[in-house]
Amino acid sequence: MPPSSDPAIGAEQTLGSDARGFSFALQENQGRLELRALHRPDYGAIWIDWGSAELRRRIAGGRKQLLARALGMAKRPDLEILDATGGLGRDAFTLAALGARVTLLERQPQIAELLADAHRRALADPALAPVAARIELRRGQAAAVLPEGRWDSVYLDPMYPHAGHKTALPQKEMQIFRDLAGADEDADGLLQPALQAARLRVAVKRPLKAPWLAGRKPGVEFRGTQARFDVYITGSSAP
Repeated sequence: MPPSSDPAIGAEQTLGSDARGFSFALQENQGRLELRALHRPDYGAIWIDWGSAELRRRIAGGRKQLLARALGMAKRPDLEILDATGGLGRDAFTLAALGARVTLLERQPQIAELLADAHRRALADPALAPVAARIELRRGQAAAVLPEGRWDSVYLDPMYPHAGHKTALPQKEMQIFRDLAGADEDADGLLQPALQAARLRVAVKRPLKAPWLAGRKPGVEFRGTQARFDVYITGSSAP
Protein backbone atom coordinates (compact mmCIF):
# COMPACT_ATOMS: atom_id res chain seq x y z
CA MET A 1 0.00 0.00 0.00
CA PRO A 2 1.66 3.31 -1.05
CA PRO A 3 1.76 6.25 1.35
CA SER A 4 -1.21 8.60 1.03
CA SER A 5 -0.81 11.96 -0.68
CA ASP A 6 -2.89 13.54 2.09
CA PRO A 7 -0.46 15.75 4.11
CA ALA A 8 -2.26 14.78 7.31
CA ILE A 9 -1.21 11.15 6.82
CA GLY A 10 2.40 10.13 7.35
CA ALA A 11 4.37 7.40 5.63
CA GLU A 12 3.22 3.88 6.32
CA GLN A 13 5.50 1.35 7.98
CA THR A 14 4.60 -2.13 6.72
CA LEU A 15 5.53 -4.84 9.20
CA GLY A 16 5.70 -7.75 6.74
CA SER A 17 3.79 -11.01 6.63
CA ASP A 18 3.97 -13.70 9.27
CA ALA A 19 3.73 -17.46 8.78
CA ARG A 20 -0.06 -17.22 8.58
CA GLY A 21 0.05 -14.66 5.78
CA PHE A 22 -1.10 -11.87 8.09
CA SER A 23 0.49 -8.47 7.55
CA PHE A 24 0.08 -5.16 9.35
CA ALA A 25 1.09 -1.54 8.94
CA LEU A 26 1.61 1.34 11.37
CA GLN A 27 0.78 4.79 10.03
CA GLU A 28 0.59 8.35 11.32
CA ASN A 29 -2.79 9.88 10.61
CA GLN A 30 -4.14 13.19 11.94
CA GLY A 31 -1.65 13.29 14.77
CA ARG A 32 -2.18 9.73 15.98
CA LEU A 33 -0.62 6.35 15.28
CA GLU A 34 -2.89 3.80 13.62
CA LEU A 35 -2.56 0.08 13.00
CA ARG A 36 -4.06 -1.54 9.92
CA ALA A 37 -4.46 -5.23 9.12
CA LEU A 38 -3.45 -5.34 5.45
CA HIS A 39 -4.81 -8.87 5.10
CA ARG A 40 -8.25 -7.53 6.08
CA PRO A 41 -8.65 -4.58 3.70
CA ASP A 42 -12.33 -4.12 4.58
CA TYR A 43 -11.46 -3.47 8.23
CA GLY A 44 -10.68 -0.02 9.51
CA ALA A 45 -7.60 1.07 11.39
CA ILE A 46 -7.08 0.65 15.13
CA TRP A 47 -5.88 3.49 17.32
CA ILE A 48 -6.18 4.19 21.03
CA ASP A 49 -8.35 7.03 22.29
CA TRP A 50 -8.19 7.47 26.04
CA GLY A 51 -10.51 10.46 25.80
CA SER A 52 -13.39 8.52 24.21
CA ALA A 53 -16.98 8.74 25.42
CA GLU A 54 -16.89 5.01 26.19
CA LEU A 55 -13.93 5.43 28.51
CA ARG A 56 -15.50 8.45 30.19
CA ARG A 57 -18.58 6.32 30.93
CA ARG A 58 -16.41 3.61 32.44
CA ILE A 59 -14.62 6.11 34.64
CA ALA A 60 -17.97 7.54 35.73
CA GLY A 61 -18.79 4.11 37.14
CA GLY A 62 -16.39 4.92 39.96
CA ARG A 63 -14.69 2.59 42.41
CA LYS A 64 -17.83 0.46 42.83
CA GLN A 65 -17.42 -1.10 39.38
CA LEU A 66 -16.19 -4.69 39.31
CA LEU A 67 -12.74 -3.88 37.95
CA ALA A 68 -11.94 -1.47 40.77
CA ARG A 69 -13.48 -3.67 43.45
CA ALA A 70 -11.59 -6.73 42.25
CA LEU A 71 -8.28 -4.86 42.56
CA GLY A 72 -9.09 -3.54 46.04
CA MET A 73 -9.73 0.11 45.16
CA ALA A 74 -13.07 0.41 46.96
CA LYS A 75 -11.28 1.42 50.16
CA ARG A 76 -7.80 2.32 48.85
CA PRO A 77 -7.91 4.37 45.64
CA ASP A 78 -4.18 5.15 45.69
CA LEU A 79 -2.97 1.59 45.10
CA GLU A 80 0.09 0.77 43.04
CA ILE A 81 -1.18 -1.61 40.35
CA LEU A 82 0.62 -3.61 37.68
CA ASP A 83 -1.55 -4.20 34.62
CA ALA A 84 0.58 -7.07 33.31
CA THR A 85 -1.43 -7.72 30.13
CA GLY A 86 -2.01 -4.16 29.00
CA GLY A 87 -3.76 -4.56 25.66
CA LEU A 88 -5.17 -1.20 24.56
CA GLY A 89 -4.80 0.30 28.03
CA ARG A 90 -8.46 1.04 28.70
CA ASP A 91 -8.54 -0.76 32.04
CA ALA A 92 -5.26 0.87 33.04
CA PHE A 93 -6.51 4.35 32.18
CA THR A 94 -9.75 3.70 34.08
CA LEU A 95 -7.82 2.59 37.17
CA ALA A 96 -5.53 5.61 36.96
CA ALA A 97 -8.52 7.92 36.60
CA LEU A 98 -9.95 6.39 39.79
CA GLY A 99 -6.76 7.23 41.70
CA ALA A 100 -4.33 4.34 41.23
CA ARG A 101 -0.75 4.55 40.04
CA VAL A 102 -0.53 2.02 37.24
CA THR A 103 2.40 0.28 35.60
CA LEU A 104 1.10 -0.69 32.17
CA LEU A 105 2.95 -3.60 30.60
CA GLU A 106 2.59 -4.83 27.02
CA ARG A 107 4.76 -7.38 25.24
CA GLN A 108 3.42 -7.17 21.68
CA PRO A 109 5.61 -4.55 19.96
CA GLN A 110 2.99 -2.96 17.69
CA ILE A 111 0.40 -2.72 20.46
CA ALA A 112 3.09 -1.20 22.67
CA GLU A 113 3.68 1.41 19.95
CA LEU A 114 -0.02 2.28 19.97
CA LEU A 115 0.06 2.58 23.76
CA ALA A 116 3.10 4.84 23.69
CA ASP A 117 1.36 7.08 21.15
CA ALA A 118 -1.83 7.18 23.25
CA HIS A 119 0.19 8.03 26.36
CA ARG A 120 2.02 10.82 24.55
CA ARG A 121 -1.24 12.34 23.27
CA ALA A 122 -2.89 12.04 26.67
CA LEU A 123 0.02 13.80 28.39
CA ALA A 124 -0.36 16.65 25.88
CA ASP A 125 -4.09 17.00 26.58
CA PRO A 126 -4.79 19.15 29.68
CA ALA A 127 -7.97 17.19 30.39
CA LEU A 128 -6.20 13.81 30.32
CA ALA A 129 -2.69 14.68 31.49
CA PRO A 130 -3.29 14.29 35.26
CA VAL A 131 -4.48 10.73 34.68
CA ALA A 132 -1.82 9.85 32.11
CA ALA A 133 0.85 11.06 34.54
CA ARG A 134 -0.18 8.22 36.90
CA ILE A 135 0.60 5.63 34.21
CA GLU A 136 4.06 4.23 33.57
CA LEU A 137 4.28 2.35 30.28
CA ARG A 138 6.70 -0.57 30.09
CA ARG A 139 7.42 -2.95 27.23
CA GLY A 140 8.30 -6.55 27.87
CA GLN A 141 7.21 -10.01 28.92
CA ALA A 142 5.17 -10.23 32.11
CA ALA A 143 7.06 -13.37 33.12
CA ALA A 144 10.30 -11.34 33.10
CA VAL A 145 8.92 -8.17 34.71
CA LEU A 146 6.90 -9.70 37.56
CA PRO A 147 9.95 -10.97 39.51
CA GLU A 148 11.57 -7.53 39.29
CA GLY A 149 9.23 -5.61 41.59
CA ARG A 150 6.35 -5.45 44.02
CA TRP A 151 2.96 -3.83 43.57
CA ASP A 152 -0.11 -3.61 45.81
CA SER A 153 -2.24 -5.41 43.22
CA VAL A 154 -1.52 -7.22 39.97
CA TYR A 155 -4.09 -7.40 37.19
CA LEU A 156 -4.09 -10.15 34.56
CA ASP A 157 -6.42 -10.11 31.57
CA PRO A 158 -4.95 -12.78 29.29
CA MET A 159 -6.47 -13.70 25.97
CA TYR A 160 -8.71 -16.71 26.31
CA PRO A 161 -7.98 -19.01 23.35
CA HIS A 162 -11.50 -20.39 23.00
CA ALA A 163 -13.41 -17.11 22.98
CA GLY A 164 -13.08 -13.53 21.86
CA HIS A 165 -10.45 -11.47 23.65
CA LYS A 166 -11.48 -8.25 25.38
CA THR A 167 -15.18 -8.81 24.85
CA ALA A 168 -15.91 -5.09 25.20
CA LEU A 169 -14.08 -4.40 21.94
CA PRO A 170 -16.02 -3.99 18.68
CA GLN A 171 -15.98 -7.20 16.64
CA LYS A 172 -13.63 -6.02 13.90
CA GLU A 173 -11.21 -4.46 16.37
CA MET A 174 -11.24 -7.66 18.40
CA GLN A 175 -10.43 -9.75 15.33
CA ILE A 176 -7.46 -7.59 14.35
CA PHE A 177 -6.22 -7.73 17.93
CA ARG A 178 -6.39 -11.53 17.90
CA ASP A 179 -4.67 -11.70 14.50
CA LEU A 180 -1.82 -9.59 15.82
CA ALA A 181 -1.37 -10.84 19.37
CA GLY A 182 -2.40 -14.47 19.02
CA ALA A 183 -3.41 -16.50 22.07
CA ASP A 184 -1.77 -16.07 25.47
CA GLU A 185 -0.92 -19.76 25.73
CA ASP A 186 1.55 -19.06 28.53
CA ALA A 187 -1.06 -17.32 30.69
CA ASP A 188 -1.24 -20.10 33.31
CA GLY A 189 2.43 -19.55 34.04
CA LEU A 190 1.81 -15.91 35.04
CA LEU A 191 -0.33 -16.61 38.08
CA GLN A 192 2.37 -17.80 40.49
CA PRO A 193 4.83 -14.94 39.77
CA ALA A 194 1.90 -12.51 39.99
CA LEU A 195 1.01 -13.87 43.44
CA GLN A 196 4.61 -13.39 44.53
CA ALA A 197 4.71 -9.83 43.18
CA ALA A 198 1.41 -8.65 44.73
CA ARG A 199 1.43 -7.29 48.27
CA LEU A 200 -2.35 -7.49 48.58
CA ARG A 201 -4.05 -9.33 45.72
CA VAL A 202 -4.11 -10.55 42.15
CA ALA A 203 -7.21 -10.09 40.01
CA VAL A 204 -7.68 -12.18 36.86
CA LYS A 205 -10.34 -11.31 34.28
CA ARG A 206 -11.92 -14.36 32.68
CA PRO A 207 -14.91 -15.18 30.44
CA LEU A 208 -17.79 -16.38 32.58
CA LYS A 209 -17.42 -20.04 31.65
CA ALA A 210 -13.63 -20.16 31.41
CA PRO A 211 -11.68 -22.36 33.84
CA TRP A 212 -9.62 -20.80 36.61
CA LEU A 213 -6.19 -19.67 35.55
CA ALA A 214 -3.67 -22.46 36.19
CA GLY A 215 -6.57 -24.48 37.61
CA ARG A 216 -6.29 -22.55 40.88
CA LYS A 217 -9.48 -21.64 42.72
CA PRO A 218 -9.69 -17.93 43.66
CA GLY A 219 -10.52 -16.75 47.13
CA VAL A 220 -13.11 -14.24 45.89
CA GLU A 221 -15.07 -13.91 42.67
CA PHE A 222 -16.83 -10.91 41.16
CA ARG A 223 -19.22 -11.81 38.33
CA GLY A 224 -20.56 -9.50 35.65
CA THR A 225 -22.80 -10.16 32.66
CA GLN A 226 -19.99 -11.13 30.25
CA ALA A 227 -16.93 -11.73 32.40
CA ARG A 228 -15.82 -12.39 35.93
CA PHE A 229 -12.87 -11.35 38.08
CA ASP A 230 -11.13 -14.10 40.04
CA VAL A 231 -9.36 -12.58 43.04
CA TYR A 232 -6.46 -14.18 44.92
CA ILE A 233 -5.72 -12.55 48.26
CA THR A 234 -2.02 -12.39 49.07
CA GLY A 235 -1.98 -9.98 52.04
CA SER A 236 -4.21 -8.14 54.50
CA SER A 237 -6.70 -7.11 51.85
CA ALA A 238 -10.37 -7.55 52.64
CA PRO A 239 -12.62 -8.51 49.68
